[in-house]
Amino acid sequence: MIMQTTLTDSVEEAAAILNSGGIVAFPTETVYGLGAGICHSEALLQLFRAKGRPADNPLIVHISSVGQVAEVASEVNLQAMMLIERFFPGPLTLVLKKNSSVPYSVTAGLETVGIRCPANPVAREFLRLACCPVAAPSANRSGLPSATSWEAVMQDLDGKIDCLLRGTPSAIGLESTIVDCSEGRPVLLRAGAITLEQLRAVVPEITTMRVTEPEKRPKCPGLKYPHYAPRASIRLCTAGEQIDLKGSSAASIGMSEPPEGVSLSRVCRTTEEYGRELFGFFRLCDARNISVIYCELPSNEGLGRAIRDRLMRAAGLS
Repeated sequence: MIMQTTLTDSVEEAAAILNSGGIVAFPTETVYGLGAGICHSEALLQLFRAKGRPADNPLIVHISSVGQVAEVASEVNLQAMMLIERFFPGPLTLVLKKNSSVPYSVTAGLETVGIRCPANPVAREFLRLACCPVAAPSANRSGLPSATSWEAVMQDLDGKIDCLLRGTPSAIGLESTIVDCSEGRPVLLRAGAITLEQLRAVVPEITTMRVTEPEKRPKCPGLKYPHYAPRASIRLCTAGEQIDLKGSSAASIGMSEPPEGVSLSRVCRTTEEYGRELFGFFRLCDARNISVIYCELPSNEGLGRAIRDRLMRAAGLS
């Protein structure tokens, strides 16, 4: 179904559309989100249709303040409270036991729910004006690179969503860190801008997930289905590696000088810049009909862990 997508700079207009049962894309510091109120069952279904998202892929519920955690979670243990006090608002999602207000369509039938309080001021105001907490995956077609600008949202979802709340490009450019605090020892499920090292400075016992087989009932997005992939093929490489381009229309991104012969390249000075530029560069390569993108693997520490995760998934290796 093709609809008229309202493009607006007004938080009030966007919130009114969401409160009337519409689905609204909005900016956050990680990537743009596509939101539906958890109190609007038809909007939740429309959200899955607009993205082409499988129904067994759970959504993250977004709140405007720490005070709203109790509207979504039935239990918050001490470790979760410590992480909330340190990192909310910010690019952290906590998986907690859900309460009865959260429909199973949001959690893919699970008794747990991911909760995040964004730091982006436009997102916070939009969520404050929402009539209920907002379930929101990334605002892109499922499987494609996440949208880090309003233009990328329009490219993917114009005519499929009710409204796009225009904002600035995402400051981080990678999806939130996800930690499961729903049972026993906390587990890092997805790396992000809040690093494992930062998390362990607050809760030292946090461990990392051991993947022994494909996730059958994942507790968070990004663990089961292919993600983040452009049309171009992804080739992972290390700094200084010799690359034979073989006449391909090739591009490269990383923190080292590009290989000779690439037609498009992006050299990032820091891992923060690398994370911020990655998905936008993937989309630019598709627009330029690039066939192969060589991506330099950063170190598996700090933010580099999150970048490596996205690169591995985009390359179909995780």
